[in-house]
Amino acid sequence: MSEVVSLLTLNQLVSSVRGQLFDSTVTEIFFSSVATDSRQVVENTLFVPLIGELQDGHKYVESAAEKGASVIFVANSSISEYSEKYQSISKKGVCLIIVENTLTALQQAASCYVSQFPSLIKVGITGSSGKTTTKELVASVLKQHFDVVMTEGNLNSETGLPLSVFKISTHHQVGVFEMGMNRKGEISELAAVLFPDFGIITNIGTAHIGILGTKDQIAHEKKQIFSHFSEKSIGFVPETDSYASFLAEEVKGTIKTFGLQSMPTVTNVQNLGIKGTSFFYKNRSITLSLPGKYNFYDCLAAIAIGEELGLSSLEIKQGIENIHSLF
Repeated sequence: MSEVVSLLTLNQLVSSVRGQLFDSTVTEIFFSSVATDSRQVVENTLFVPLIGELQDGHKYVESAAEKGASVIFVANSSISEYSEKYQSISKKGVCLIIVENTLTALQQAASCYVSQFPSLIKVGITGSSGKTTTKELVASVLKQHFDVVMTEGNLNSETGLPLSVFKISTHHQVGVFEMGMNRKGEISELAAVLFPDFGIITNIGTAHIGILGTKDQIAHEKKQIFSHFSEKSIGFVPETDSYASFLAEEVKGTIKTFGLQSMPTVTNVQNLGIKGTSFFYKNRSITLSLPGKYNFYDCLAAIAIGEELGLSSLEIKQGIENIHSLF
């Protein structure tokens, strides 16, 4: 039986977050899960208290320690208010690491964790709509050939993605992760956690126009999924989107389009109404049970990446037909 080890060592964790130990006598740590909600803390959790507009997670540090947190990030700004509590918690053997910003530290720790899996094929998915559907379709297709880890539910935010990547294990071959956006700069931050080998943009819509002001700005932000590409990375953008050309400009790596014109192997498309869409892929009949043209285009993105990773037409068919209902 293999030895159970901490998700990160003390040195890896402190170094990755540019942190400082509250008690310098600590020499080692062990944590096997990560949480930002003290109610989800279990034995040997790294607890990350976040500071929001209405709540300050540092109020729950004591509670997290009582529930079994073994490591806790604390913001430098919280020291003066909670110093006595921190001293008490530290004396009980909990490792406190002082950081400038706990959210940034969570992302940095997650990025360090991901870097421990250099052979993992990482797929990032963003867009104004269809992210979760595309994630489910891509994962279902790739599961026919690979051991896949994926975003649970729609944990795709500045905190959700970092928490999701801590689910990666040594047996996983592919990671499929959704990237959402609620503010400017968020997609770039998430790309810096994942460093995706493949990136998919489902579409550019107006879902975040209240935050960013214009579709041009939305397109610019979504394009940041490619911002940490290597020369070998491949991005996929929808051929029918008016921003397709812009999304492909000045990107390190390769950008490909998905759609009926780009994919001549997809033929005989028939809209089945509420029963979904039927089509042929490499002369193999496939039925996507999710209705709507938008779901079919998400399906084309899954085919495109399956094809890129060498899956057979039968594997792609099985992956698509395994999706019955997402909601």
